[in-house]
Amino acid sequence: MSHLDPYGGTEPRGWDRPERPPALPWPERDVEPWTRQARPDLYAGPQARPGRYDEPDVDPGDDRYDPGYDRRPGHPTGARGPARRLPDDDMPTSQLPPVRDDDLPTAQFAVVGVDEAATEPQRPSGRRQRGRRRAGADRPATQQPAPSRAGRNLPAAIAVGVGLGAAILVPLFFYPPAFLAVVAAAIGVGSWEMARAVRRSGAHPPLVPLIAGGVLMIGLAWYAGPDALSLGLLVTVLGTMIWRLGDGPAGFQRDLTAATLIAVYVPFLGGFAALLAATPDDGHLRVLATLVAVVLSDTGGYAAGVSFGKHPMAPSISPKKSWEGFAGSVCAAAVGSAVLIWLFFDVPPWWGALFGVAVSGAAVLGDLAESMIKRDLGVKDMSNLLPGHGGLMDRLDSILFAVPTAYLLLAVLVPVAG
Repeated sequence: MSHLDPYGGTEPRGWDRPERPPALPWPERDVEPWTRQARPDLYAGPQARPGRYDEPDVDPGDDRYDPGYDRRPGHPTGARGPARRLPDDDMPTSQLPPVRDDDLPTAQFAVVGVDEAATEPQRPSGRRQRGRRRAGADRPATQQPAPSRAGRNLPAAIAVGVGLGAAILVPLFFYPPAFLAVVAAAIGVGSWEMARAVRRSGAHPPLVPLIAGGVLMIGLAWYAGPDALSLGLLVTVLGTMIWRLGDGPAGFQRDLTAATLIAVYVPFLGGFAALLAATPDDGHLRVLATLVAVVLSDTGGYAAGVSFGKHPMAPSISPKKSWEGFAGSVCAAAVGSAVLIWLFFDVPPWWGALFGVAVSGAAVLGDLAESMIKRDLGVKDMSNLLPGHGGLMDRLDSILFAVPTAYLLLAVLVPVAG
């Protein structure tokens, strides 16, 4: 006798174990799995036979009970077969009265007359726009103004542009210190918009020293000239550095770089407008000639781009700008500046045309520079303060690059050519 199996109890192993009948393969070839002989002790009694549905112990030949599967008469387990349809009279719901259209709860409501030939309107996808009413049978849909080809609301843009021009020119000609206040306020708002926009990149430049330093630079340029403007830029950068030390070393280099960019881009370049206005005797005319050249450049570029624009100028930066629009900007600014410079400063028209070409090129470069910054930050507009324009920086982008160019050219052309 062999040793006892430590894992199988006292049953002998090997040749001492009695032979067992071999297990039949499953499934059997000639018998389906669901028709195998069931054990009598497993399914005996009144309990339900397991299957897809639990069925009571009834006569296998009773077809009225079958809910969809037939029993094979004579089989000990009552195997299921193909489904049979029961007569309609034997259905459980055959005793319920049919429901007619007159019995419905909404039968007493009158039907609204509609055109049967019209197709059913499709429900608009997404959320409704703000301030837009949903159209009904007695109320048409609210008509929204369609944007122009330039991508903005042209009437609102014209109205805001006229208002900004009046806010600049009226104090410029009637009370110059008020013009200084207007420039300082514009620089403060522009610095706030830039600081708000660069936060999308993770930078947090200190806003208080930027705005205070910007106002300081405008005042220094007005009262002390270009050297004081450069000194004001240095003081502003140092002030932001010292202010930022209180927040710890985390992200110090990133925040200081963003603050320096804002200080150079907005208040330093904008300080040249104060330098132009502070020129004795004809400062207001220099500012007016510069603004008119920028406006003509923008208007000529818009008209030419909408009418003839086919070749993109910088598709990766500003897809709507075209070379045809740039040509329109240069031509409009050159013609207008030739007339204005000749009338204001008694300078030959070709010098005025050169002034217009230079100012228009600087204005377009400023617009592209701001578009590159916005595309890098992932914003469409700096803010939504001005309807039809976006933010104030979206209007100052061309002027900020144009005023240093105009200041340098007029400082050379007017004394020499005049």
